[in-house]
Parts: sequence; structure tokens; C-alpha cells
Amino acid sequence: MRGLPVAIVGLALLVFITLNTVLTAPRGADGIAAGERVPPFALPLATGNVQGDANIATHANDGSAGRRPACSVRGAGLMNICQLYEHGPVVLALFVDSGSCPGVLDDLQALASSFPGVSMAAVAIKGERAAVRHLVSSHGLRFPVGLDRDGVLAQLYKVSSCPQVTLVYPGGVVQSKALLKRPARAVLRARIAALVVGAKARGWRLVEAKA
Repeated sequence: MRGLPVAIVGLALLVFITLNTVLTAPRGADGIAAGERVPPFALPLATGNVQGDANIATHANDGSAGRRPACSVRGAGLMNICQLYEHGPVVLALFVDSGSCPGVLDDLQALASSFPGVSMAAVAIKGERAAVRHLVSSHGLRFPVGLDRDGVLAQLYKVSSCPQVTLVYPGGVVQSKALLKRPARAVLRARIAALVVGAKARGWRLVEAKA
């Protein structure tokens, strides 16, 4: 029993080191500023079989960012942020599969049915496919969860906490300051409701599926 406190401290230290290693954004980073456009990316889905790192290219032959513009990289097994915001508002959670951080995914799943037309999406920073696949399955997630194998989105999206939730208008403009920790579900619901109101004010209309 004497070893139990030491084990707990050791586990806490391991989680801290993991988060500190993965979330390497500059000090004071708090996500993409409201009114700015989210950086483009395309990356593999945890539930698919596509391999490789995230494409973050803004134009053709963009060096290590990618040979093709990220917005044009689409297909089965891929998550493309541009493709998501073309259809409506997006709630994007960036997370590390460690500790309580993935708990926000349950919140997104629970709220998804209340906001038709809003795309819920998440990306595991430096996620391992097997572990993230298990997370998706065990939590019964029905929205796309991507894999950022090399962790490039941590800096691109100025991530300094886990999770980070960004709310995006149709067209890719950030609606408001990112949520830098897991909010109460009621708070998240209110923020998404405000996103929908703002999106409609900007001309977005939900297209109802035909029977």
C-alpha cells in the first residue's frame, strides 16, 4: 500500500509530460482568433485505413506541408476541414488521448442531435490509430475523428490546453475565442446555439433532407 501514492504521483507526472510534449504551441497561445479563417488541413480518419501525416498545404507544391492544397485532398478515409465548413457550422475539438481530455467527445456526441446541420469533428493530436479507434468505438462516437500523427495541428491551431474546442462559421471563419478546457455541457450547448444564430445571420440555412 505504501507504493500506491508513489504510483499515483508517477501517473500524474506521466500525463503532464505527455501533454507538455504534445502541446508545444507558444506561451500564451489560445487558438485561432475570432474573425480569422481556420488553417486548412486534410488528414486520415481513425476509423479508416489511409496512412500518412496531415496535409496543411495552402497551395500546390507547398514543401513539407503537402504537394496539393489541403482543401482539395478529399475522399474516403479522410477528414477535410474545408469540406466540413463548406456545408455548415463546425465544432472542432483538438484533443490528446490521455487522462480526462477525451471527455469532451461525449459532450459533442450528446449535443449533436440538437444541432442539425452543425458538423461535430475531432482530431487526436499525435494519436495512435488503435487507441483512437478503440476510443471511437467504446464511446459510440458517430462523428469523424481524425489522426494528426505528427502533431502539426498543435502549432497550426495554437493549442496550449486539452481539449481545445473551436467554433467555425460556414466558410471557415472562427466565430469566437476557443474553449481552452472541457466546459460544462450547458456552456457548450449555449456556445453552439450562438454559433448557429450567427451562422444564420450570415446567410446560412439548413437544407432539410427530402423524404
